[in-house]
Amino acid sequence: MVFPSDLDIARGASLRPLTEIAGQMGIGGHLLEPYGHDVAKIKLAAIDELAQRPAARYVVVTAITPTPLGEGKTTTTVGLGQGFHHIGKQATVAVRQPSMGPTFGIKGGAAGGGYSQVVPMELLNLHLTGDMHAVTAAHNLLAAVIDNELHQHNGVDLDPHSVTWNRVLDVNDRALRNVVLGLGTQADGIPRQSGFDITAASEVMAVLALSTSLADMRARLGRIVVGRSRDGSPVTAENLHAAGAMAVLMREAIKPNLMQTLEGTPVLVHAGPFGNIAHGNSSVVADLIGIHGGDYLVTEAGFGADMGAERFFNIKCRASGLTPDAAVLVATVRALKAHSGRYKVSAGRPLPEQMVAENPDDVRAGAANLRKQIENVRMHGVSPVVAINAFPTDHPSEHDEIRKVAESMGARAALCTHFGEGGKGAAELAEAVAEAAEEPNEFAFLYPDDATLREKILTLALRVYGAKGVDYDLKASRQLDDYERNGFGRLPVCIAKTHLSISSDPSLKGAPTGWVLPVREARASVGAGFIYPICGDMRTMPGLGSSPALSRIDLDSSGEILGLS
Repeated sequence: MVFPSDLDIARGASLRPLTEIAGQMGIGGHLLEPYGHDVAKIKLAAIDELAQRPAARYVVVTAITPTPLGEGKTTTTVGLGQGFHHIGKQATVAVRQPSMGPTFGIKGGAAGGGYSQVVPMELLNLHLTGDMHAVTAAHNLLAAVIDNELHQHNGVDLDPHSVTWNRVLDVNDRALRNVVLGLGTQADGIPRQSGFDITAASEVMAVLALSTSLADMRARLGRIVVGRSRDGSPVTAENLHAAGAMAVLMREAIKPNLMQTLEGTPVLVHAGPFGNIAHGNSSVVADLIGIHGGDYLVTEAGFGADMGAERFFNIKCRASGLTPDAAVLVATVRALKAHSGRYKVSAGRPLPEQMVAENPDDVRAGAANLRKQIENVRMHGVSPVVAINAFPTDHPSEHDEIRKVAESMGARAALCTHFGEGGKGAAELAEAVAEAAEEPNEFAFLYPDDATLREKILTLALRVYGAKGVDYDLKASRQLDDYERNGFGRLPVCIAKTHLSISSDPSLKGAPTGWVLPVREARASVGAGFIYPICGDMRTMPGLGSSPALSRIDLDSSGEILGLS
């Protein structure tokens, strides 16, 4: 029997009226702004209207260090949300909006998968309500103002060599990573080197995700630093008189989007910051609404627990004031086998034949990564639950090995078949999470606000990544000193490094130790509210592969979308 495609499953769904979905959360129709039949925006007034309702248990879904294929974290998030219904509980799911760059590139869609999807999946992956375009427009408006300032000399005295603000586009286009602007006549601007990032990497996107209100977003946009004046002082979007217009473009985008799963579980889809140079979590305002929308709020953090979950704990929870009750750590047989160091997994290519053969020893050999990620969750005072995301190529003995590793670390574990069975296949996981969420909570940040930036970086390097120290390039040291002098030292840090290893070297698997974290540069996202040290070669504009997903996407004769997955 051929398993149906995600798109075929999604199209076969019987969607419920959004007023009914919102009603499950206690949200009245007067708080909804419909976008067609199957998506609605939720007015921010819902935050205050729901505030007196009981708070849900707050659950973050993270993972072990993934392979380039991903390990089904979004699918598990959706499946768990559905699974709570099967044990008599009401859940709300909160996820990021997919970027169309990866959707048309090598990753494909990000609506979950199989029978644990957000629907309609075409709308989720393509435009949705236009939030991505609003971020793109607001970001590029500021870019235009910067170049106009350089041309007009309106009094800010911006140093053109100090400008750090690229333009953005929601496509994968490597040819735009480095460009020269202002070519042509004198009226066409000042020639200078710049580049494009993908929209999900924009600081405006990070601002959207971390804002707590419209007023807070307006203030954060004003604090964005784009460069320096010739006397060395920071130049902000407020200094350039651009922040107000940017906020106007973002006025509708700050409202979370309401959708549903295949089984009618409410889903809040909002914001989509990158998980390598930004914090990689959905929006604070969505969580401020969802936390009063049922018994559980299930949200997702990008990449492994050393990245998205660490930033969820130390950046997002700082901004929201919310406290997590439990964490789900998604683990797969294939990822743990990859962490044994015996196999190479490449996106777009089938798994090596030997890798799908039954071999619990390979799982055991890669288990150091699972142990370290359990430790990374627990060091924040949060109870971890290991979700064993089952694939057809797995073997029961391999699942048993993962369960043994989890139990040896004192963590609960549950086998999940939600891809093929929907919420029913995540009921065991829901039971385990419900138990973990009732345990005494000792949540704590890993570092205080008043620690220096170097102290914060060292804390993450030693405790989360397993490094033995940090090495700073001269450029990075000067930048960190400058940020401290300018009053940015109280901001949390968001370390930009590879997602394919707990270390900064993507070739190091498992849980490497004895290495030194290299900080070659540090940048300030003052509007978003974090400093991001760069440790490695970070691509903020992806490129297309030799056979991108877009080559298989088309319309049929009736106008229906083909090939989206």
